[in-house]
Amino acid sequence: MSATVLTRLAGVCSIVVDPEGVAEAGRDWWPLALGWAVGGSVPCLPAAVVRPGSAVDVGAVLKICNEAAVPVTAAGGRSGVCGASVPAFGGVVLDLTAMHGLLDVDHESLLASALPGTFGDMLEDALREEGLTLGHWPQSMALSTVGGWLACRSAGQYSTRYGKIEDMAAGLEVVLADGTGLTTGGRGPRSAAGPDLTRLFVGSEGVLGVITSALLRVHPAAVHERRGVWGFGSFADGLDACRRVMRRGATPAVLRLYDAAESVRSFDVETNALIVLDEGDRAMVDATMDLVEVECSATNAVEPLPTELVARWLEHRNDVSALPALVSHGIVLDTIEIAARWSVLPAIYTDAVAALRADDRVVAASAHQSHAYTDGACLYFTWAARLPDGLTVGGPEAESIYRRAWDAVMEVTARRGGTLSHHHGIGINRGRYLAAELGPGAVAVLRTLKGALDPAGILNPGKLDLPSPWGPPPWP
Repeated sequence: MSATVLTRLAGVCSIVVDPEGVAEAGRDWWPLALGWAVGGSVPCLPAAVVRPGSAVDVGAVLKICNEAAVPVTAAGGRSGVCGASVPAFGGVVLDLTAMHGLLDVDHESLLASALPGTFGDMLEDALREEGLTLGHWPQSMALSTVGGWLACRSAGQYSTRYGKIEDMAAGLEVVLADGTGLTTGGRGPRSAAGPDLTRLFVGSEGVLGVITSALLRVHPAAVHERRGVWGFGSFADGLDACRRVMRRGATPAVLRLYDAAESVRSFDVETNALIVLDEGDRAMVDATMDLVEVECSATNAVEPLPTELVARWLEHRNDVSALPALVSHGIVLDTIEIAARWSVLPAIYTDAVAALRADDRVVAASAHQSHAYTDGACLYFTWAARLPDGLTVGGPEAESIYRRAWDAVMEVTARRGGTLSHHHGIGINRGRYLAAELGPGAVAVLRTLKGALDPAGILNPGKLDLPSPWGPPPWP
C-alpha cells in the first residue's frame, strides 16, 4: 500500500500499522490457522488496520480504497472458524469494533437498533436493562459481534425458539464499495415492496457491502423456564423424536441431541442424550415442554435422565479452553456443521461419521443435532486426528488430514442432498464446495451482483469462491 493511501486513511480515522497489531488482525479462529499460529505464523498480513468510528468514516475509507484498488476485509471479533475475516490479499482490515452500542429501542414494536461492532454479551446486557432479549446465544457470545453474526448468518444455541440471525434482522444500513450508503427494510413487517434487500446482505460475508447498523427483532425477557433430558437407544430414534416435536409446532429454545460418543464425553451417560430447555411466557413454556415429554415418551428405548445435565451443559457450553492445548500437542481437529431434511439426516450422520473414522489418523468422530426446524435440522460433527510423531500442526501433513476430513463430510452431505453450512458460513475454507451446491445459474447471479456492487473487487476478496483481481486465495 502506498504512503499516500496510508496518509489519506489516517486523515479519516485511527490506523494501526505496527507488526504486532497487523499480525493479530491477520487471523481468526479458523482451526487450520490456529495450527499455523502454534508455529509462529499467521495466514497473511494486512498493511493496516483501520478503525472507523461512524458510517461516514466507513464510507470515506472505502472510497479511498476503491479508488486505489486496495482490498478491504471487514472484521469484528474475528471469532469465525472458516477464515471469512482473514485478509487473504493484505490491504486494509476494517475493524468495526469501535462502532458499538445499542442505539434505539422501540418497546411497542419490539425492535432495537445496534451498531455492528457491538459484542454479543454487551448487547444482551443492554437489552436486559430494557427488560428485553435478542435470544441469540452463539458459543462465541463474548467474542463475536452483531456485524459478524449478520455477515455469516449466525445461529445461537436458543435458535429453535428465537430463530437464526436472519430471522431477527428487520433492516440494515450498509455502505457499498464506492463509499455510498443505503438502508434496507425497517418500515414494516413482511413488506412486499420488491425483493428483500436485507437478505441480500445477510450472509454475504462482507463481499457485497459493509453493514454499519442493524434493526433487530427482540423479545420480552423470559419469566419462566423448564428443563428436561431423555436418553434414546439410537441417534436415529432421538432424531425422530425431535422431528415429531417440531412437527407438532413446539419450539423449545434448546433441543440438542448428542450421539453416544458425545453423551459419554459431555454428560457421562451411556445413551444418546437429548437435552431440552425452554423459556418465555409460562403458559407457552409449559405447553411446549408437556408436548416434548409426550413425544419423547412415545419413542422406543427411551429413558428420562436427570435434569441436572442441562445445568452441566449450560455451565460448559462455551468452554473452548482445551483447544490450544490439543493443537499444541499435535492434534488436528475441527467441527463441521451442516443442515439437511429430516428424511436424510440419519443417513448423513451414519455415513459422515464412518467416512471420518475411515481415515487412519482420525482418533475421534462424533456428532450432535443442535438446531431444529419443521423441515430438518443441523448436524454438528466433531473430529480429531493425531499427527505422526515429530510433525507439527502447522505443517503439510496436518493440512492434508484437515482437507481429507472436510472433503469426506462435504461429499456425504452433497450426495445425500444436504447443505454445506448452517451457521459458520463459507469464508475461505468452504469456498471450493460452494459452486457445486449453488449450481451454474445461481453462481452466475452471485457473480453478477458482485460485479455490480463492487466492480473493482475490493470487498473481502477470496471469499464465497468469487473471482478476485488478486487471484484465488492460497488455501486450503
